[in-house]
Amino acid sequence: MRTTHIIFQIAKREVFRIATRPLYLFCMVIAPLFCYIFFTTLMWNGLPTDMPAGVVDLDNTATTRNIIRNLDAFQQTKIVAHYAGFADARKAMQEGKIYAFYFIPEGTTAKALASRQPKVSFYTNYSYLVAGSLLYKDQRTMSELASGAIGRATLRAKGATDDQAVAFLQPIVIDSHILNNPWLNYSVYLSNTIIPGILMLLIFMTTIYTIGSEIKGNTQKEWMQMADNSVTLALSGKLLPQTLIFFIMATFYNVYLYGFLHYPCNSGILPMLLAGLLLVLASQAFGIFLFGLFTTMRLALSTASLWGVISFSISGMSFPVMAMNPVLQGLACLFPLRHYFLIYVNLALNGYPLIYAWHSVVALMLFMLLPFFILKRLRTVLLHYVYIP
Repeated sequence: MRTTHIIFQIAKREVFRIATRPLYLFCMVIAPLFCYIFFTTLMWNGLPTDMPAGVVDLDNTATTRNIIRNLDAFQQTKIVAHYAGFADARKAMQEGKIYAFYFIPEGTTAKALASRQPKVSFYTNYSYLVAGSLLYKDQRTMSELASGAIGRATLRAKGATDDQAVAFLQPIVIDSHILNNPWLNYSVYLSNTIIPGILMLLIFMTTIYTIGSEIKGNTQKEWMQMADNSVTLALSGKLLPQTLIFFIMATFYNVYLYGFLHYPCNSGILPMLLAGLLLVLASQAFGIFLFGLFTTMRLALSTASLWGVISFSISGMSFPVMAMNPVLQGLACLFPLRHYFLIYVNLALNGYPLIYAWHSVVALMLFMLLPFFILKRLRTVLLHYVYIP
């Protein structure tokens, strides 16, 4: 009973600190909400659309003009300019006016009809990876479709029927069945990991700051006295209000993504709420561990920032972990976001029961044990450390 009373009193003290310091409000509420809205609206259509591209059409026939119209009809491509030559188009791309251009040399149509294999070229600016990749895909697809259209016209001229021409040009028909994200919505893949990752990073920073600010303000002894010099009670009471607020924010993004935006959640929302709670607790535990390890707020905050930023790359959301160097594959297990990502893929995307993600759940629980390795060191710091600016 006394333990509960102590935790409640420390939590009450922490609520007052949170309410009187705008930085807490910003890190715990405003920043997460801003990131939720920013990233989901940034990729509202799933992929960027109408990216500017140019054309150099030296042939200028009905066939090449039809190719250009069809290319402009692609969702990601918007033909914004026609250039007189290669040099003009390259200059425009170097100046950032277009991301790519399609080059059709003179005599393309005549060579195609004579079966002399004309060559068309397309150039993309891979300084912008997403734009370059998408425009490359559109231009390559258009080239293949144009080749098929010209081939069909040639076969028709030789007396073949449409069915015979299609069977010759495409002997094997591909029937695609895209699992779990049939819309190929890029935001489904990224937002479900970026948003929890940003929340995790903010939890790292807030947890370290809230402990370090006690030492910086020389109020750590008052805090420890309220907890009868028990670092466990002191941390439990201090972080309880933050845990509740961060879990509310985790619940909000789950409801926002799966309820409002209708992203795939084949396991139901309750397992994802559990995953959100585990991520909050694991992130707080990791923040405590970093502060106890370095004992200075500056070093702990710097390490937390680095760890959080690397998490986005090594979690596997943008580049598969199995394709990484074996050393990096092993190191990926040291990042809480990696395990949350696996839970999301197994549960929300694939719809597996929670038992299939047991290893990731256990991993997040193991992160919660990290503070126990530095409690003694942290207690010494809180009782005897004198802050030096």
